[in-house]
Amino acid sequence: MAISQSMTAEQFVAERDELPDGGRWVELAAGQLVTLSPPTIEHGTAVLNFTKQLATHTQSARDGYACFELGLLLRRQPDTLLFPAVSYFSGGPLFAESDKVYTESRPTLIVEVASTNDRRRGLDQRVSSWLQWGVPQVWVFDPQQKQVHVVAEGSGGYRLSIEQELWGQSALPGFRMSVADLFREPAWAK
Repeated sequence: MAISQSMTAEQFVAERDELPDGGRWVELAAGQLVTLSPPTIEHGTAVLNFTKQLATHTQSARDGYACFELGLLLRRQPDTLLFPAVSYFSGGPLFAESDKVYTESRPTLIVEVASTNDRRRGLDQRVSSWLQWGVPQVWVFDPQQKQVHVVAEGSGGYRLSIEQELWGQSALPGFRMSVADLFREPAWAK
């Protein structure tokens, strides 16, 4: 697919399937295609472990839901459409965003995973973009350092080490998970 000018989100979605891997690791930044490396096994492990704990939490709390690799339209003209690992929505109808390719709705929490060099590059700017867009909290899972960086609007953020516990604060009230469990290799993978 030859791109000579800026793409819109609608054009990107319409032509995405023609890209390598069905466009699964491609985003739109200021109207231009950006290709990311496929996630690492450690990336998948962190998302899987988080998802299992999140499912248990949301079933008992009966509030909120997660979407995975849902496109979030941050800007128009030129369009920026990014696909974080996890977008957590609370309030509103359950699963309202689940069947969409992308949305302009703002999640309560974004989870990014710094698993490859290209996913690490520009991550500070990406986190800032989420906060400026109106996402109250962003968590960055770092499988290499075995850390979680928690950033909330109006704060500089902090890092949690493998000996500490990740808790949901106002974005995910009542949620708790040890950072060690987040990065733990599943028994079936050994």
